[in-house]
Amino acid sequence: MLVHGVVWDSPSPALRFRQADGEFTDIALARGSALGLRVVPGLWCLGHTKVHGPGDRTHVPCRGNSPAERGKQCGACFARDDSRLMHDFHRGTSVPSGLRAYLMQPHWLYVGTFANGATKVGTASAPRKWNRLAEQGAVHASYVAHAEDGRVVRVLEDLVTRELGLVQQIRSASKAAGLVEPRAGVELSAVNRRHAGRVRELLGGLAMTGYSVVEEEWDRPALANQLCDATADGARRHPYPATFDGGGHGLRIRSVSGAIALARLPDAAGVDVEGSFVADLGALKGRRIEFGPHITQIPALQDSLF
Repeated sequence: MLVHGVVWDSPSPALRFRQADGEFTDIALARGSALGLRVVPGLWCLGHTKVHGPGDRTHVPCRGNSPAERGKQCGACFARDDSRLMHDFHRGTSVPSGLRAYLMQPHWLYVGTFANGATKVGTASAPRKWNRLAEQGAVHASYVAHAEDGRVVRVLEDLVTRELGLVQQIRSASKAAGLVEPRAGVELSAVNRRHAGRVRELLGGLAMTGYSVVEEEWDRPALANQLCDATADGARRHPYPATFDGGGHGLRIRSVSGAIALARLPDAAGVDVEGSFVADLGALKGRRIEFGPHITQIPALQDSLF
């Protein structure tokens, strides 16, 4: 089974994978759920996407089941993927008609703040206004503008980056590291509001049309609260002691933010090892897995942590 990542298509997350027959299946990542799997070494192409319009797209599996070469795709699938073109649409790049229809729907501009205080500016299409931020794993976020289409919102996004220095991407490793020792929620909320205020002030002074400045806070999913609050778990936190590039893994889910989980690690007898662990399940994307009663082997050098 080929993992396609952690998705938030509902108020709760799921690990999505494609079976050998091409069908997609979701495994819910609910609080208390157990996740046991073995990772087959290698990173594989996830195929490509054809966009037919707002809310209408087709996933095309990789014809050769090839290893990944560019991100999570082989070279051929990367070249055929419609979604890669959306990032330059506002600069005049030609796009297929289906992707154009998707991009011409209303979009939102947001400012998201993560557990270590890092803050980014980003965009979300109207139907995925909430889900986009849930998948990003923000601790606090604010919507700062509503744009009439995807061209306008990306012009605004680039402007905010250029004028205020807010980045458009934060590495998953940085998000996970921040959640091992997250900053206080009150502090992160203040950071987000400060940056959002600066963005609204900038946008309010532009002569551009096609958007309106808004003041609205994003509603974080309840399942993320324990991971985002260092005081809520009651157990010492550690980075997950293994990598998802091979071997067996066994986790008991307690909380999920974006693709990152706060988990307990059962031993061979089913008893949880002391402490909680922050694991980036996004690292499973592009991996082939087999489900089963597997456990995570904790290296001896970690013993001093417990």
